[in-house]
Parts: sequence; structure tokens; C-alpha cells
Amino acid sequence: MDSNTFIPQAFIDKMSTILPDNLNIDELVAACRRPLRRAIRVNTLKINIEDFHVIANRKNWQLTPVPWCKEGFWIEIDNATENETSPLGNSAEHLAGLFYIQEASSMMPVSALLHHFQETDNATLLDAAAAPGSKTTQLAAAINNQGLIIANEYSSSRIKMLHANIQRCGIKNVALSHFDAAVFGQWLPNTFDAILLDAPCSGEGTVRKDKQAMKNWDQAAIESISTIQKTLIESAFKALKTGGVMVYSTCTLSLEENQEVCLHLKKTYPDSVEFLSLNDLFKDADKTLTAEGFLHIWPQVYDTEGFFVAAIKKTDEIESEQAQKRLRKFPFEPTKEVAKNSLYQYFDEQFSITALTGVLYQRDDEFWLFPENIVPLIDELRFSRLGIKIAEKFGKGRKSGFKCTHEFATCFGQQSPLAIELLAHQAIEYYQGRDIHDIDTNNSKGEVMLSYRGHVIGLGKSLDNRVKNSLPRDLIIDKNLFVE
Repeated sequence: MDSNTFIPQAFIDKMSTILPDNLNIDELVAACRRPLRRAIRVNTLKINIEDFHVIANRKNWQLTPVPWCKEGFWIEIDNATENETSPLGNSAEHLAGLFYIQEASSMMPVSALLHHFQETDNATLLDAAAAPGSKTTQLAAAINNQGLIIANEYSSSRIKMLHANIQRCGIKNVALSHFDAAVFGQWLPNTFDAILLDAPCSGEGTVRKDKQAMKNWDQAAIESISTIQKTLIESAFKALKTGGVMVYSTCTLSLEENQEVCLHLKKTYPDSVEFLSLNDLFKDADKTLTAEGFLHIWPQVYDTEGFFVAAIKKTDEIESEQAQKRLRKFPFEPTKEVAKNSLYQYFDEQFSITALTGVLYQRDDEFWLFPENIVPLIDELRFSRLGIKIAEKFGKGRKSGFKCTHEFATCFGQQSPLAIELLAHQAIEYYQGRDIHDIDTNNSKGEVMLSYRGHVIGLGKSLDNRVKNSLPRDLIIDKNLFVE
């Protein structure tokens, strides 16, 4: 119990008036003062759950399943193998993208979306407020890198983190955009098969991991945020296809930011809004079920953060005024067949990688792989980043060649049977940005995939008995590595 956690009396008084009859305020306050259980989600684009359990057993990680997400686990770690100087986020498994550190209740919105929307094979999806990327990466793994996810983030300072998490997890079906999410209703009306709106909120539910989360708690601010949320949910609903499903979620507890936002949407479009019950999302979901079928998650019920999740179906068309667009010239062109064949032949000969899905575009000497669903949207929206950059061409004539990217390795490297396996001290050297000496390169020349414990972690260049490091400089970690 942490008495230093700041909980305003005005918040306590307010929660006392809205708590369900079967809960009491003392239990809520006590839960808010308890440290938050740490949770992770296995990234099934990189490893299956069974194999991850093998790793966890070897490392003495105790995993407890999260009921609403089969890839999610609460995790306890033996202090002998981890301490403050070697955090879980700097473990080899995390750096390789095998798992994502994500609060358990934060996994619920994507689970709720997929519970009511199963036609994901070739879907076009929107994550309207995506950073830092926990839900985007969860959604991409759930649909196995198929279709298209537009991951939008309004805060420019958080775009870099969003992209880094997408890259680390080996995701290739995402396009990043940088807008106020309120634009989508006019810019892309009736476009998305499903939408996730994890709305910006007052963050009342996050106090267990941030003792000062409610330092500036204010009722007037909550009402102001609620106004913004109502604008966002209306816009997202306009961007949703008829028959599509939207999940609205927050990490807060006040009715103004949760039920009232959803009821506002219902009042605005009474003939088009259908609330979908989440009663059977998981065992004991009924403990936090509201009369409308939403989940209002109080921290003491499942021992999580406070959260709110609502699933909404669009049953009828609604009118939306379309934006007058003035877009810059798109700087990419479809790659010509000769260049495409040459690049794909290089991938085959150098790495024995042949299965690349998507459409290949080119910008000068750069080659980019886009999700196929992006093609009809290229002239409809400005993107911060599309798909993944997989290679660059250098030189001319006989001296020309290709240089692959770290993103190519994270997305496709696991296909290569030719990866060079590193020892623990060599993996540390790689993550520290150093060249690797005295290594058996299997007589390979040029670019090579590098793996640790069977999982590709990046690229290098084989030069006799050493490998030149190709890890991007911004990914170098020079201390506190947790590699064994």
C-alpha cells in the first residue's frame, strides 16, 4: 500500500456517488494505492504462446493468464534475474519484439473489437489515437499482418515512439498519420471496416502506475475533455462503414468521459447506433457490465487499472460533409517489374527469403513495401509513414547493389534459414552498436541476418571472421542490457 499516491478528496466524493451498489469506496481507494501488477502480451507475429512459455520457464518468469486476452499475462520476475539496473524492457526477448509490456486492462479494447468483428482478413482499420502503440501492435498481431491499419497520432512527440514499437514488433501492415482524429469523419467518411478510438482522457484509472496522475484532477477539466471526446466519437462514427464496429475506450472512471460520450452518440444518431454487449467477452465480465452492455472497469474488481470499453455497431448510413482536400504530390511510384525482380532475386540469393506480401513502391533509390489496401487511399490522406522501407539501391551498373533495412529484418528475417546465431556476449555487443569479432560466419559474404536464441534481431555485414554492425544508431543500448 502506498500512502504517497495522490487521490483528491473531491474525486473520492464523486466516485462515491457513481460506484455500483456491490462496490464500496474504501476498496476503490485501497486499490488505487496498491502498486499495479505488471503485464505483458506475447507478440504472436514473432513467437507462439507455447514457445514463449518455454522461455519464461527458463528465465523463471511466473506468468498468470489475463482472462480477456489469450496472449496476455501478468508477470512476476525473480529479483535475482532482474533489478532496477536491468529492466524487463531491455531484455533480449523484448528487444527482439517477442513481447510487449502492456497493462492488462489496456488489452481489453482490441479483444472487444475482435469479439464483434471477425472479418479481418482484408479489412481496413483505424486506430484513431494510437501512441505509444500497444493497441496497434496488438491489433496487427491479431490479424496476422493482413489488411491495413491506419495508426493515427495527434501528438508529434509521440509519433517516433509509435513507429519504434511497430518496427520492433515486425509489423508491416500499418500506415502512420498525424492528425487531430476529429478530421476522419470528413476526410474519410464510410471508409473503415472497424475503428478503435482509445480516446484521450483525464487518466483517473492510471493512478496505480503514476502516483501523481490525479495531481491536477479537476471536474471542470473533465467536462472540457468530455466535449472533445464527443467530437472525436462523432467523427470516428462517420468514418466507419455501415455495418462496421467501433470500440470506444478510456483509462478513466468518470461517467462524463465514458457512458455519457456513448449516449451522446446514440442521441445524435438514434437510428444508426447499436450498442453491442460485452457480457460474454470473458468469464466474470458481468461484474463490470453496465446496463448498456459496456464494461466500466473498477480497479479493485480485476486488480487492474481503471478502464472503460464500449462496442458500437453502425447500422445505417449517416450524412457526412466531405472535406475539400489539397494534398501534396505523392512522392512514391510503383516499382517497375525489372527493378522488382532484381530486388527480390537479391532477397532470395542472399537470405533465401521469397515470401513478401504487399505492393512495392519506390522513391528515388528507396524501396518500400505498402499494404495493398492503401492504394485507394493514397490520394485521400496525407501519411507520415507508409508500410516499411525494405531496401536501398546503391551504385550504378555492375557496381550497383542493394542494402537492406532493419525493418526488413524485423518483418521478414525469421523466414531466413541462413541467419547467423549469436552467443549472449555477441548479442550484447550487437545491441551496443559494436562490430562482432571472432565469429563463425558460415562462409557468408555481404549482408546477413543475425539471430539470438533462434530469433532474428537484426542485420550485419559479414567480413571474413567478423560482422559489421548494421543496427540503426537510435536503437543502440549501451548499458542496462538484460541478456543471458
